[in-house]
Parts: sequence; structure tokens; C-alpha cells
Amino acid sequence: MYNPTVARLTYRAVLGRRRAAILFILPALLLAISVAVRSFNGVDDQIAANVLGGFAIAAMVPLIGVIAGTGSIAPEIDDGSIVYLLSKPVKRSSIIFTKLIVAIAVTMAFSAVPTLIAGYILNGNGQQIAIAYTVAALVASIAYSALFLLLGTVSRNAVVIGLIYALGWEAFFGTLVPGARTLSVQQWALALAEDIGGEGLIGSDVGLPVAVVLLSVVTVAATWYAGQKLRVLKLAGEE
Repeated sequence: MYNPTVARLTYRAVLGRRRAAILFILPALLLAISVAVRSFNGVDDQIAANVLGGFAIAAMVPLIGVIAGTGSIAPEIDDGSIVYLLSKPVKRSSIIFTKLIVAIAVTMAFSAVPTLIAGYILNGNGQQIAIAYTVAALVASIAYSALFLLLGTVSRNAVVIGLIYALGWEAFFGTLVPGARTLSVQQWALALAEDIGGEGLIGSDVGLPVAVVLLSVVTVAATWYAGQKLRVLKLAGEE
């Protein structure tokens, strides 16, 4: 299912100069904020949880997911270079799976790793806060990558729609509107963090069993549907 050639081309597309610059900005901003907060406030578990939950999980992870997920396939569809891959004897399900793995790897590297470092800067992993939010970033990276890969497959405005979802639904409605929280990848990921972190420091409106099921279903369904959409994508001269 994993194709090294497809992976190499996808890494090159996702980590191009423009996207790479954006990918580095958000983690650097998180680390800068963490250093500043630690310098002014010292070690405070609740502040650490607020910074990691309010910036890393609510904003940084979904935004990086948008960049990596849509960037793994949308540009190739837009400029027509996807025809090169589709003309090769490579299963389209293999193309989607490989691109998903690349998107997940990039999202994890640029979100989970900085979250772990920021957690140790803020409070030295007191109350397991750094580990809890890192786990949340890891599982959220998987779901976001699948969702935004699907979005990149079905829409030519994938980046715009992805940003609206990441900034509107996840960062705003998913945080402030009670009913929307149960349909938020952020809240599903926080359910795992809540189970790991110190009591009362991390909260989620979704129970852990439900969160695990929803994360799994969304990831599998989005990946499957992306494969189906790519399967019916017609090449010139195929009909």
C-alpha cells in the first residue's frame, strides 16, 4: 500500500519552500510564547494547560493539518500533474494511503514535537501535561490529515475551506459553542489528554470511548472516500 516514489514526490510538494516556511512559523511561535510565559509566570500547571490547549491544540494542529493534508494532493490536481501518477501502474488506493502517511508524518512532526517541547518549557511535564497534549496532538494529526486529504481530493478550494474549518469551527465554534464541541476533532483529541493529564486541568465534552470511536470512524471514512473519489477521477482519453 505504501509507495516510496509517491511518498518522495509528496514530501517534495508538501515541504516546498513556501509551505515549509509556514510550517515552521507556527511551532516557532508556540515555543516563543512558552518561553515568554515561563519567564513571566514561572511554573504554573493551569497556565501551561491553557497555552497548550488554547494555541497548540485549538489553532496550531488544525492549521498545520490543513497545510499538510491539502498540500499532499490538491496542488497536483489543480495543475494536472496528478495525471502522471494516475497513468502509472499504481493502485489509486495506494496513492491515497501513501499521501495520507506523508500528511500524518508532516503534521505530527510540526505539531506534536513542538507541543511536547513547549510543555516541558512551561512546567517540565508537571501533572503529565506535556505528554497529555502531545498525545492529543498525535491523534488529532491523524484525523486532520485524513479530513484535509479528502478535502484536497474533492474541492479546488481545499485550502480556503480548510482554513475556514480550522479557524471557524475548531478554533471558535468548537471551543465556545456547546453543541458544536461534540463534533470537533479538537474535543475528541482532548478526551485522550484529559485521561492522561492531572485531574481538573484538561477538559473535554466528549467521553473517551466515544472520542476513540469517532476519531477512528472519521479517519477511516475520510480515507476510504478520498480513495473512491480518486478512483473515479477520469484521465483524458479514458472514456
